[in-house]
Amino acid sequence: MKVTLPICVLSLVLGLAGARGAESKPETQAEPKTETKSEAKEEKTTVTTNEVAVIKTTEGEMVIEFWPDVAPKTVENFKTLAKKGFYDGTCFHRVIKGFMIQGGDPLTKDASQESRWGTGGPGHQVKAEFNDRHHDRGVVSMARSQNPDSAGSQFFICHGSPRFLDKQYTAFGKLIKGDDVLEKIATTATHPPDRPDKRIGVESIRIVPADQAK
Repeated sequence: MKVTLPICVLSLVLGLAGARGAESKPETQAEPKTETKSEAKEEKTTVTTNEVAVIKTTEGEMVIEFWPDVAPKTVENFKTLAKKGFYDGTCFHRVIKGFMIQGGDPLTKDASQESRWGTGGPGHQVKAEFNDRHHDRGVVSMARSQNPDSAGSQFFICHGSPRFLDKQYTAFGKLIKGDDVLEKIATTATHPPDRPDKRIGVESIRIVPADQAK
């Protein structure tokens, strides 16, 4: 993910060196598109289930509730990847205090690929579902490149309230548990390009019934 909206100095790709502050935006490199599930199947899945995501990190657990009413395809994509174990072993590779923490890049599973962290994805893209939900603290949204429809697997959790991202990035859920963990991660020491000094690992992301996450 990167910043301009979230773009880096290259203006397009490496969500690694994104500018800080109000101009920063989460971003990731665009990837080839592939076919996705039918809208009918996706809607059925999101409407008939009441699930949350339990993100287990090296700093503690966070629980995310989904917003399938405003971003059904994005929610289904995230759930599908999580259920496959796609996110397990990744890390939050980009942290900007007061702005957001970004993760979901499969390349972060390999330390030797650090120079490319922020450019990886699942091999497909999800069409943007910009909506009226505000980017406030705890809101979860998809990182992308300059192409609005380039989101894949990378996501960010707002630490501040970057509403300048509203209707430009797909907000698809919010934190309902673990704000203390978000605070701990967002305030960790970093070095250029917004990389945590210590690895903030994502041990797993589990999709479970909401009543099991209480």
